[in-house]
Amino acid sequence: MAEVDDKTLGVRVREARERAGLKQGELARLVGLERTAVNKIESGIRKVSALELSDIAASLGVTMSSFFSEPIPALVSHRSGQGLDTVDSKIDRLLAGIAADVEFVAELAPEELALPGNGVAPSPPPRTSSDADALAVTARAMLGLADAEPVRDLVGKAAAIGLLIFSVDLGVDTADAGTILLRRGGVSLVNSHNKVGRRRLAAAHELGHYLIADEYTVDWRVADRQGGDIETRLDRFARVLLLPEGGLRAAWTEYGARELREVAVLLASRFRVDMATLARRLEELDLVDGEGAALIRGVTTTRADIVEFGLIVSVDLEGTSLPVSYQKAILRAFRDERISQERALELLRGTFTECDLPPRRKRRVDEIWKFVS
Repeated sequence: MAEVDDKTLGVRVREARERAGLKQGELARLVGLERTAVNKIESGIRKVSALELSDIAASLGVTMSSFFSEPIPALVSHRSGQGLDTVDSKIDRLLAGIAADVEFVAELAPEELALPGNGVAPSPPPRTSSDADALAVTARAMLGLADAEPVRDLVGKAAAIGLLIFSVDLGVDTADAGTILLRRGGVSLVNSHNKVGRRRLAAAHELGHYLIADEYTVDWRVADRQGGDIETRLDRFARVLLLPEGGLRAAWTEYGARELREVAVLLASRFRVDMATLARRLEELDLVDGEGAALIRGVTTTRADIVEFGLIVSVDLEGTSLPVSYQKAILRAFRDERISQERALELLRGTFTECDLPPRRKRRVDEIWKFVS
């Protein structure tokens, strides 16, 4: 952690308190201080002890290290645009915390978390449906996908070009996803409360934001929009990415002798999309009319379908999930004794227990001289 002066530390405490929606007196009660003491800490007049700062961080739901790290430029810009009186939403806070964790881990184990040095050269925002289609074709090439190939490992392929996609259950009636650009690469957070097809669509949409270098975005209803704005065009980008025309037409022909319900079930499983996304894409390609699209939207894949058709049940972005490269970087840092067990488990966000962590590397006898020279 870098050293900061008392004034800078006070400003960061104040900003964290305001984002948590607490008044100075409320924070003071939580940490057992006088309100005037909190005021002086935030003004940089009074020094704060490590224990007090730890209590403050815990009360505000942030890590203590966040007070000593330079904030991410995209996050600063986003919060400045919101105004000082705006309280962050749940996804804002989680996304900011994950972004800070990723930058911390990238410094510890850059060989494992290989984020692009100069980022991905941004593409122009799509202004038309044709632009969105072209951007999807470009993205598929960047991800190493054949023209007709389904996107099976979207999280892994996105990580290879610098976008780390996490998932957390944010509950119903909250954002579908959000993305923030880092100094190198980017981070997306997907709401795992939604069904798997919707989660994958949201992740594909966030990849679009990453490719056009939107510095900070939160998407509240992916694929529910109508009109000509950039979000609608990125929804189309996501559909084309997950349901490429060549692959979808070929599969449609392959399954053509079956009744429409069966075709929908097979296509949705093959390309791992939800029925609403499938219906919209088939309609865009004139493979079904409005009546057929409405029928597909009402289809539910049953357990019998899974057994009889031998379908693959996808668990992409289920619960709390972390990119594999991020997990590897944390485990490498833990093995090399660059972070404690407690910090490793904190960074792994409840997906590991103490028993899941690898054994520490045994040191040779001669290595002790490194610490006493």
